[in-house]
Amino acid sequence: MKVYIDGQFYEKNEAKVSVFDHGVLYGDGVFEGIRSYNGRVFRLREHLDRLYDSAKAILLDVPMTKKEMEEIVCQAIRTNGLKDAYIRVLVTRGVGDLGLDMRKCLKASIIIIADKIQLYPEEVYNRGLTLMVSHLRRVGPTQLSPTIKSLNYLNNILARAEASRANCDEAILLNEQGYVSECSGDNIFFIRDNKLYTPPVWVGILEGITRMVAMELGEKQLGLHVEEKVFTLPQLYRADEVFVTGTGAEIIGVIKVNGRVIGDGKPGPITKNLIAAFRDYVKTPEAGVEAYQTAAV
Repeated sequence: MKVYIDGQFYEKNEAKVSVFDHGVLYGDGVFEGIRSYNGRVFRLREHLDRLYDSAKAILLDVPMTKKEMEEIVCQAIRTNGLKDAYIRVLVTRGVGDLGLDMRKCLKASIIIIADKIQLYPEEVYNRGLTLMVSHLRRVGPTQLSPTIKSLNYLNNILARAEASRANCDEAILLNEQGYVSECSGDNIFFIRDNKLYTPPVWVGILEGITRMVAMELGEKQLGLHVEEKVFTLPQLYRADEVFVTGTGAEIIGVIKVNGRVIGDGKPGPITKNLIAAFRDYVKTPEAGVEAYQTAAV
């Protein structure tokens, strides 16, 4: 495997960054996780829009254009001979000193890793996930907007650690007002009376790319009424179906939340139809950029 760092590809064991990089010292940077399916990079331009928006929000200048970044991402896939891949794009503040002053970091660093990923085996998609509610609250917009996909992921990591200790697959985080926001690594949806609900962005969630696609497919292909609305845990408990979405997980059903069985304790029919629609959609030309048809950088 070869990793791109600031203009060059390095073998995996030679891919190194400075210990003075503020991404290492302070989690000062942003990232994106992106999938490719059969050589087509899923919603690449939307992912890069979010990356550059996150960078702008933290006063970080990305030292290449979006088009150049698009080409490098595709080149990373080609260089590693991949068709189905997970691509991690990181932009760090770059090398500085031990202080907090970002002006000491003269140029941002770009790191791109293209590899394979499987968060859950297929049996889990058939069985469904078990969720619990973390005692942690989602970091709110008054501290650090969850719409910024930053390298500082401790809020998410500690919530997931709680779930792991409780033998659950994922953790739900509430916001400061007690509304459901999102999971540690996924957006969350519920279905009630053939209507699809998910929290609005202002509650304190990442604007998930897979979330957006699930909403589009639910409305256009399954004919569901889709609504962004705030909701509490009891509303989630009463749901007919619950599912989560994310780049790594894609779409996966939830069968239990805080010990409460959802529906009949199996991934529901609408969730299954949505998973099938998503898997069909990623094969279409509209799903993203074809990595093997773009010009080499």
